[in-house]
Amino acid sequence: MSPESSGTPRPSPASASAHSGSTAAGVPAAAPEVPGRLGRILPRGRSAGAATGIVVATVVLFLISWIVEPQSVRESSLLGMLPFAAILAIVAVGQTLVIQQGGIDLSVPGMISLTVVIMTAHPEGDSGKLAEALALAFGAALAAGTLTGLLVSRVGITPIVTTLGMNALLYGTVIQVSGGTPTTTTDTLKDFASSRVLGIPVTVPIAIALTLLVAFVVKKTVAGRRFEGVGASDTGARAAGLVVSRYKSSAYVFAALLYCAAGVLLAGIVSTPSAFQGDTYLLPSVAAVVLGGTSLLGGRGSVAASAVAALFLTQLDQLLLTSGASSGLQNLVEAGALVVGLAIYSVPWKRVRVWLRGRSRRGLAVTSKE
Repeated sequence: MSPESSGTPRPSPASASAHSGSTAAGVPAAAPEVPGRLGRILPRGRSAGAATGIVVATVVLFLISWIVEPQSVRESSLLGMLPFAAILAIVAVGQTLVIQQGGIDLSVPGMISLTVVIMTAHPEGDSGKLAEALALAFGAALAAGTLTGLLVSRVGITPIVTTLGMNALLYGTVIQVSGGTPTTTTDTLKDFASSRVLGIPVTVPIAIALTLLVAFVVKKTVAGRRFEGVGASDTGARAAGLVVSRYKSSAYVFAALLYCAAGVLLAGIVSTPSAFQGDTYLLPSVAAVVLGGTSLLGGRGSVAASAVAALFLTQLDQLLLTSGASSGLQNLVEAGALVVGLAIYSVPWKRVRVWLRGRSRRGLAVTSKE
């Protein structure tokens, strides 16, 4: 409940800053505070509950998989599944940053595909050109993310239109670079992406490290708390004196860099990736973000919960694949998971219950009069 609705006097920005070290509405005092009015527009306590929910759901899914299809959780199956779960987790972390700003990134397939094409077509099997290919891939991602962010935050074009157009531009570049022909991955990149750390695919610790890094920046730094505040309310952020466009554009830049990192790993895992290798990552990335509890309306979310949701979705695909389900059914299940996540985290159920209760009372009143 806001201060206005409860009748409690609104504290001044100066007093809010003076008490920034205290605990307010369940937020630990150790969490960095944002100044003035912005500190009060952040939604409270929601991301923690969502993170707990998706962790429990993931554990239950693995138990069901062990009971229904034991083959889907055998060591060989898990070692084959985890690299792709890690890649989806990195993509979902990037998508989370964008959705936290009230946007959505439809350029995921194009960015991943372009990265894969650059990492395979440019070296042409020569591992000596791998560093140059890395520089080109991340340079392209930085340019694409910067352009998208500027168009959304400064020009004012809607995120759907901007990212859809950027995706078309990226795919045009993919065709120009590759000619639509798959190219074999270099030996160095293949050896690195397929290597293991303590028996675990190297993509997993990389995904964990990136997720923890982003989570730390967003949750434990002043800039990150301001980032969440901007996503929760443009008006409140401007009133607090923040440059809203700076934070919104940065979401697309860092998201593009994360997509590029995922594409580099994907280019190493798949020996001969297609020119459109990123096509299968758009819907799962959005579904993972929603299942992780991040609202499509923007504001506070959890990149760690999105990463766990990526593991959930990948294991769900593994279970369906092991049971002999078609690819069409897998897509339907992913869409269903997205709908469930929207129903749980995005629908304002309190307002729905109030509305239904009001209609019920009006109906009873009409009946009594009759």
